[in-house]
Amino acid sequence: MALKALIFDVDGTLADTERDGHRIAFNRAFADFGLDWNWSIDLYHDLLEVAGGKERIQHYVKTYDVKTFGAKSPETDLKAFAAQLHAAKTGHYQTLVKEGLIPLRPGVQRLIQEAKDAGVRLAIATTSQFENVIALLETTLAPDSPNWFEVIAAGDIVPQKKPAPDIYLYALEQLNLEPEDCIAIEDSYPGLQAALQANLKTVITMNDYTRQHDFSGAALVVDQLGEPDQPCSLISGSVDKFSYLSLKTLQAI
Repeated sequence: MALKALIFDVDGTLADTERDGHRIAFNRAFADFGLDWNWSIDLYHDLLEVAGGKERIQHYVKTYDVKTFGAKSPETDLKAFAAQLHAAKTGHYQTLVKEGLIPLRPGVQRLIQEAKDAGVRLAIATTSQFENVIALLETTLAPDSPNWFEVIAAGDIVPQKKPAPDIYLYALEQLNLEPEDCIAIEDSYPGLQAALQANLKTVITMNDYTRQHDFSGAALVVDQLGEPDQPCSLISGSVDKFSYLSLKTLQAI
């Protein structure tokens, strides 16, 4: 069956947004709120086990710093506080993106352009906020690039975030396609589980935060999508030899 659509995750898949974007933006928002929290690279690695920024804040408070939260906001509901803090963080994140400080990972722009030129439909399925996705696409691809994607399923548009399959099921419904018509491109264990539960074949392009994850069930695992002059490494998967991930390779999966 011909490949009809690619469904991309965003954070860690299109760009290394987690370490160099979201983490820094969180720390700047903490300073805005007078909090002495600092999410180091290693700590943020652990916090990424929780999907969703607002959920991550709530988890951090409950796990690491209930006392500080109580002292700063004794009358504030944790969920509401997390939403306020996350809104400030989103502003800082978009500033980082628009300053061009978060480039796309190798091979991302090439593969998206190749799929677009070949008439393969494009979609996004992410827990990231919609406005963050738009800012990243407009800055790193092209000002009109959000229009290249027929579906941008993002943030709180579904009840449950990854590893639940909701976001992928929503994207498939909006595309009006069956899972066998599509391939998901992810970077993490929660993302892989979400895609697999939606019955999608999944390619993993791992990064520094996820290279130790269990990617059992993925159709293909690479260290990056690769470029003609910057080859990727095949970690697992049964496909013909290739130096970078192309539409031809994806059609063969």
